Amino acid sequence: MTRYLLAIQQPDGPDAVPPGPDELAAIMRDVEAVRHDMVDAGVWVFSGGLHSASSATVVRSRGEDVLLTDGPYAEGKEQIGGLTILDAEDLDAALHWAGRLARAIHPLPIEVRPFQD
Repeated sequence: MTRYLLAIQQPDGPDAVPPGPDELAAIMRDVEAVRHDMVDAGVWVFSGGLHSASSATVVRSRGEDVLLTDGPYAEGKEQIGGLTILDAEDLDAALHWAGRLARAIHPLPIEVRPFQD
């Protein structure tokens, strides 16, 4: 089994409009159904949603000093809004689950990446 990251890309910035309460409730219901199926299939390891990128703190080492800065490491129109970790047989299996999750959170894209051994 290989461990995969399914990173949900979420719009960020002043033009990003979050879903309304009814739409969000439907999305979360669908996401929970996919997570339940992942658990039943034995592939689910962990899932979590993140606060907005503006809540991030970046920590850097500069010689003997550690510098802290507010905000995301990289400015962008999209940031990681949530993630799921899977133990999948292969990339095709991970992509299958990413497709299920993508349908649940339409239209947000999902980046799929294997962990290094």
